[in-house]
This record gives sequence, structure tokens and C-alpha cells, in this order.
Amino acid sequence: MNASSQFAALFELPVAERLQLVEDLWDSIAAQRENEPVSEAVMVELRARKAAFDADPSTGIPWAEVKRRLRDS
Repeated sequence: MNASSQFAALFELPVAERLQLVEDLWDSIAAQRENEPVSEAVMVELRARKAAFDADPSTGIPWAEVKRRLRDS
């Protein structure tokens, strides 16, 4: 998006206000998405992954490790 767009005034806001706007927009999207159904293809994949984990829990990665890997990448 460039400064000549209809949102040009938003680019003039202080950083803190722009960050709050982004957070508010994201929250509004997340709230809408909570009400959307999950596709059957996604459900099939989730069930398969859960079954694989249930069959061999050692294949899982603790959440703390996932976050560490993401931070380090």
C-alpha cells in the first residue's frame, strides 16, 4: 500500500496508534474466523495428525521447544 491510497492518513499516525490499529484489526478478523466452519479436508488432516501422535507421543515437540526454534530461526 502506498501513501497516496485512501488510507494515507493512517500512515501518519504515531507508531503506537498504528500498532493498536493492527491489533484491533487482527482481533476483529480472529473473532470472525472463530465462527467459520473448518473444512472437511482440514478436519481429516487434524484427525490423522492426532492419530499419529496418539500412536507415538514421542513424535511430538513440546510447545516451549517450538517457540525456542521459532525465535532462533
